[in-house]
Amino acid sequence: MSMIALTTLLVRDYDEAIAFYVGALGFELREDSPRADGGRWVVVAPRGAREGGLLLARPGKAEQRARIGNQTGGRVGWFLHTDDFAADHRRMADAGVRFLEEPRHEPYGTVAVFADLYGNRWDLLEVTPSDAPTPS
Repeated sequence: MSMIALTTLLVRDYDEAIAFYVGALGFELREDSPRADGGRWVVVAPRGAREGGLLLARPGKAEQRARIGNQTGGRVGWFLHTDDFAADHRRMADAGVRFLEEPRHEPYGTVAVFADLYGNRWDLLEVTPSDAPTPS
């Protein structure tokens, strides 16, 4: 089976991005290695996640730099799942994360949209457990 291992996220500066994702969102820094071209290979992921992560990448071209903060055309592009919405929402807000709306309850769970330090939109989401079918 295949899986998506990393998703590239364009950032202005490696260190400010690490500070936000690790400090404010509570991610862990998985790798920060120098590259021969003077860049860095920087990977962050939610603490405890077994799969996937974000490759924080500084753009090399003007058209890439123009996409920082708007990689998805203004739509929510990333979905951060939690098993304790209230605690994570409070912790993130206290760390300076800018929520774009008040938490709301939907049939699928509790959600609030927030912006990362560049303006990319994310959902903080606690999924409502679905009722398992009862065997007959």
